[in-house]
Amino acid sequence: MDSRGGQRRNPYELTEESPVYVISVAAQLSGLHPQTLRQYDRLGLVSPDRTPGRGRRYSARDIELLRTVQQLSQDEGINLAGIKRIIELENQVAALQQRVVELQGALEGAASAMQQREAAVHASYRRDLVPYHDVQQTSALVVWRPKRPE
Repeated sequence: MDSRGGQRRNPYELTEESPVYVISVAAQLSGLHPQTLRQYDRLGLVSPDRTPGRGRRYSARDIELLRTVQQLSQDEGINLAGIKRIIELENQVAALQQRVVELQGALEGAASAMQQREAAVHASYRRDLVPYHDVQQTSALVVWRPKRPE
């Protein structure tokens, strides 16, 4: 597992989560000053991975998040505390959506298992039993008369 909780199959495989950009390159790619990136890191807006020497390493996803923070701040006029809350809520929504997918899979598995058990029960029925079908109620009157002894 990597530090963000994701699975890493191949350590040399690059994904959008791979921390490959040093702060100067990340600043250039995001259009921000390196000191701004440090400030965002201190505030918890964007949390890059760290090297053993404590240097920051940004991923492509971090760069996109930096651009989003900049856009929300400059274009929308949202303060950094508001941006942090927006990011937290977006992360919470993503986690909940993932949980819904997991629960849907579990529900489908349980429904399939129930259908299999039901089929097994039906297969175990004795063949000499006749299924009972409910007879519709009618308004007919039936009179019973005992036979008279002859």
